[in-house]
Amino acid sequence: SQIVPPADADIAAEIDAVRSLDDVPRPTTGWDTLDDTVLDAYLARTDAVLAPGSPRSARTVYTAMHGVGRDVLLATFARAGFPAPELVTEQADPDPDFPTVAFPNPEEPGAMDLAFAKARATDPDLVIANDPDADRCAVAVRDGEDWRMLRGDEVGALLATHLVSRGVTGTFAESIVSSSLLGRIAAKAGLSYEETLTGFKWIARVEGLRYGYEEALGYCVDPDGVRDKDGITAALLITELASVLKSEGRTLLDLLDDIAVEHGLHATDQLSVRVQDLSLIADAMRRLREQPPAGLAGLPVTRSEDLTRGTDTLPPTDGLRYTLDGARVIVRPSGTEPKLKCYLEVVVPVATHADLPTARAKAADLLATLKRDLAQAAGI
Repeated sequence: SQIVPPADADIAAEIDAVRSLDDVPRPTTGWDTLDDTVLDAYLARTDAVLAPGSPRSARTVYTAMHGVGRDVLLATFARAGFPAPELVTEQADPDPDFPTVAFPNPEEPGAMDLAFAKARATDPDLVIANDPDADRCAVAVRDGEDWRMLRGDEVGALLATHLVSRGVTGTFAESIVSSSLLGRIAAKAGLSYEETLTGFKWIARVEGLRYGYEEALGYCVDPDGVRDKDGITAALLITELASVLKSEGRTLLDLLDDIAVEHGLHATDQLSVRVQDLSLIADAMRRLREQPPAGLAGLPVTRSEDLTRGTDTLPPTDGLRYTLDGARVIVRPSGTEPKLKCYLEVVVPVATHADLPTARAKAADLLATLKRDLAQAAGI
C-alpha cells in the first residue's frame, strides 16, 4: 500500500542515516520473481468488474499515451467481449521520450489531439486514454460537432451512478478536492460516504470501501482486486456504462443531464499557478490566512477552515477550505509540483432538463468570477 505519515518520515530518516551505499546490505537470496500469474489473476477480475450479461457494444478509440497500458487494456476488453478499440497508433508503443506530447498527461493541453483526430475519423462512442503507467483514465465524448474530454468529477459521478444502478453496497469515498456531488449520490442511495485528504493513499484506507475517486482522473472501481486508482478497470466500467446507455439510445452526456436534474448542477474548475520561486506559494497561503475573504463572486463565505488544524474527520494538512452559499473553494500547495492549486465548485439547482442551459451559463459565470476574486485575494 502507499505510504502515509508517520511511516513516510520514518523511512526518510532511515535513508538519511545511510552514510554510504557500501553500508547497505544486498542479499542475493530471498527474492521472489513474479511471473504472469499476477497478470492472469488481474485479467480474471474483469468478470468481477462488469455485470453479468451487461451490454458490451460501445466502440472506443484508445490511447496509451506512449505508456504501458495498451496490451493489458486490449486483453481485458477482448475478455469482456467489447469491440476491439481503435488504437491511436502514434502513441500505442511504450516510449519514454513521449515524442507526440509536450507532457504525457491527458489533462494537459494538446495531449488528446491525436485521439480526437482518430475519433473524428472513426466515429466511436467514446475515447479512452490512460496515462503512461495506466493508473488514470480519461474519457472523451462527442459534444455537438466535436469531441471534448469529460472532467474527472464528471466521470466520477457517472461511475458512481452506474454502480448505484447495479445495487452495490459499501462506502463511497473521495478526496476533499473532488466534487461534493458524490456525497449526494451516496446519500440518495443510502450508502456510506467519506471524505479523505488528497491522494489514494488516503482513499484506499477507507473502511468498507466500494468505490473511490479523485478529480485528477483516478478511480478505484474494484477495491477487492486493486485497492488503488486503476485506469484499466475504470475503462472497463465506463465502457460498460456507455454500452448500457447505447442500448437505450442514450449517451454519457444524457446521463450527466439526468444527474444534474436529480442532484443539482455541480460545476467544477481549477485555478493552478506554477511558480519558479516556492516562497510565492507560502506568501499566498499566508496572505489568505491573515486576510481571509469574507466573500467571493458575490457569495458570502459561511465557513472558513484552516486545514492545518485538522477537522473532526481529517488529519492536519496544509490547506484552506471556504464554504460559500452555493459554492466551495479549497486552496493547497501541490504535493508533487511547484504549484498552488485552487479547487472551485459551484452548485446550481435545476428543476427540469429545460433549465440546464441557463444553469450551465450561470455556473460558468460564477466559476470565472470565483477564479478572478480568489486570485486577487491570494495575490497570485
